[in-house]
Amino acid sequence: MATILPYRPPTSGTSYSSSTGLDRKASLSSFPSSRTPSSTSLRNGSSHKLITGRTRRNDSDSSSRTPPTPSSHSNPINATVSRSPRKVKPQYPADSPERHVEYILVASFDIDRGPTMEHQYPGAISGDENMLAELMLPDQAHVRNQDWTIFFLHKDTGDEQEAVETKRLRKERIERRKKRKEDVARGIVEDGMQQEGSENEEEQEDEDEEEEEEEVEGGEGPPLIYVLNLVNTKQDTTAKRGAVVKAMAICTRHSFLHIYKPLLLLALEEYFKSPYPETLALLYDAVNAMDLSLMPRLSTLERHILQASDTKDMFVEKFEQMIQQRIAQESPSDLATSPESPSKKTSDVARTSHRYGIPRDTHEYETRVVYNGIPIPIKIPTAVSPETVGDFSVVKLIQIFSGPHATSPQPFAMHPHLTTSGSYTHPILVLVNAVLTQKRIIFLGHNRPSGEVAEAVLAACALVSGGVLRGFTRHAFPYTDLTKIDDLLKVPGFIAGVTNPAFANHPEWWDLLCDIPTGRMKISNRIEQAPLTEGFIYFQQQNPTFAPNSSGIGGGPSLANGTLDPTGDQAFIDDVLRSIASRHGESVIRSKWRDYILKFTRIAAAFEEAVYGASALYIGASEADAGAHGVSGHGFVWPDEVSRGRELGANVWRIEGWRLTRSYYSFIQDLAALWGRLPIRKLDLGHQLDRLRQLRLSHDESGRLFLALRAAVVGYDEVCQLLTATPEHHAGLFYLSLGLFHPDAAVRAGTVELLERVREHEAGRHFYAQLGRFAKCAFLRIRREGEARGGREPEGEAGETRPRTAGRRS
Repeated sequence: MATILPYRPPTSGTSYSSSTGLDRKASLSSFPSSRTPSSTSLRNGSSHKLITGRTRRNDSDSSSRTPPTPSSHSNPINATVSRSPRKVKPQYPADSPERHVEYILVASFDIDRGPTMEHQYPGAISGDENMLAELMLPDQAHVRNQDWTIFFLHKDTGDEQEAVETKRLRKERIERRKKRKEDVARGIVEDGMQQEGSENEEEQEDEDEEEEEEEVEGGEGPPLIYVLNLVNTKQDTTAKRGAVVKAMAICTRHSFLHIYKPLLLLALEEYFKSPYPETLALLYDAVNAMDLSLMPRLSTLERHILQASDTKDMFVEKFEQMIQQRIAQESPSDLATSPESPSKKTSDVARTSHRYGIPRDTHEYETRVVYNGIPIPIKIPTAVSPETVGDFSVVKLIQIFSGPHATSPQPFAMHPHLTTSGSYTHPILVLVNAVLTQKRIIFLGHNRPSGEVAEAVLAACALVSGGVLRGFTRHAFPYTDLTKIDDLLKVPGFIAGVTNPAFANHPEWWDLLCDIPTGRMKISNRIEQAPLTEGFIYFQQQNPTFAPNSSGIGGGPSLANGTLDPTGDQAFIDDVLRSIASRHGESVIRSKWRDYILKFTRIAAAFEEAVYGASALYIGASEADAGAHGVSGHGFVWPDEVSRGRELGANVWRIEGWRLTRSYYSFIQDLAALWGRLPIRKLDLGHQLDRLRQLRLSHDESGRLFLALRAAVVGYDEVCQLLTATPEHHAGLFYLSLGLFHPDAAVRAGTVELLERVREHEAGRHFYAQLGRFAKCAFLRIRREGEARGGREPEGEAGETRPRTAGRRS
């Protein structure tokens, strides 16, 4: 079986019949199965899916969408944009057996029996109804009219054998195809025999590649079931306590479960009026009829580009192609051969195309769910980062703990893993260090809604993940209570949200307490001390000047007087706070944290190479250093050796603490899987572009770099990889455009060729559009000169930007 993607559930695999799927009980728990941290970290998790039959989704939802507005992207005639060689496929095919929502639960509070489960539709998902009912009815739920909670259910690991077998068979198919292609290339097998059944082979190959890509970002165990729960309290004088408390929950594989909030509000209100299973069936059928078949599936590189950009029509061509494919399927088979006039055919196709709408913002796919006769608009994120669950605000989390620290800073108890900038380390950085080094973290929200603590937990996971690391949400508990403390303490490195103040009185239960009402954090006096590792000893011997002390302070003796910030953390958090004060928005703040986490992993790789001689965090170092394109080098770039030693020394404790965690081993697995799919391997794009940004290169060095990029970046996937290394918030293509002003004419011509490939790319054209007027004029002037020397007429005047269209090459 395919593993669960962070941004979508799998859509292929073995499915059960409708009756079998509904009658079968899945063994689920709110806590992960008990196993040693090392085995949990190192295993490559394949997962077994809970699959039930699903009726084909109605296309009526799509037909009622707003017609597309005229734009420069809707004309398929002048197609010159470089396209992906792969056929665009939907993330959620209409005929997929996977349901959007798998179960709906209803619980109520009984004055005599406590929390009780009333209904589980379409069947029971766990034998422990009391556990589910307690999670659905949080502490003090009766004092609020409404409250939201989120919790996760973990599938029993005993059902993974089928997933392992499916993965083995898929790898065998891939190996057979590779061997057959090699035999054809050597002439052992005739090409005609190779092409027999090629259509089915290509389709199966696409499916295997998609599942293989899912493993790049797959989980470390069975897939989670995300549960969104709504609690309502209705005043009723006839009830024993004067009120009726009921909760309704939706169980889904989608990490973007917040889209179901409007439906839960309507459904729970309806359930108060009609407390019968038929009410749940109405909601169940409505959400599973939601049509997402026109939502394109993006590759890993394409998702990174989309997430890092604010351009609203990024990859709009893929949405248009999905619509064109749908129109081709719905058009009569004899449309092309009918004797009617071409104008009549064109009008028929145009009329059909108006049934579907191009999204106004490609970051979200707009659809709707018709519940109880009410059309409810739904916006689904097109690309979701790993460890991103639900709807939360990273900005809000930062503000909660930054305000009190700014007005009245309080010192932390020193710990090498946590207080990397001294006792007055910023609380958010203490939190990030605690999550990175797998400490036990509690978010306490006394007299606050349980939904508020749940959002804080989810925001912390996403903050530290940065869309790069994973392994946090699997051991996170957005809401829990005292009755589950024994199970909670068995989980290493948990992140939990609670509302009971009793947790604050037990420092042996946690390593870091984050008090939401006060905005303060506290390091436990019972926290385990950081062990003295071999890496720390080796670094201390090699770099005595920059080695940190036992309290975690490193980077050289000049830090003692507070004149330096060797980690750069304080400067970074100041920049984040300035962005928040300037209202730059959630996406900008998340992009900054993604860069921060990426930088940390690259520094960790440099530390391992310096201390141990090699790093598992960098694959392909020998290829990058071989100088295949005339340039060599890999890894993070520092301006000089002093800066390198200072920053490595300041991060020693944090890096050594991270190297013992689940997220470290998961990251190694992700890198190994991703490496096999990268189109450019002989050139470290990040390293070379950092040299261009940060170092003063000679003309010869910069010339070789520009020509190396021209030689390496050729096709669609290579341009995608280049764009991920030149995000818009890092000046985009500005540093590449400097090659247009190089003294060597060959370098200038090579830069023009490189930018031309980027400009013809469906995402790269947006990056080119953001170049300055000066660079564009230089680009067009050099291209005109080259065309004149080649005897060709120039394609446009200086400063002219020809329109890019959405059509696809045949």
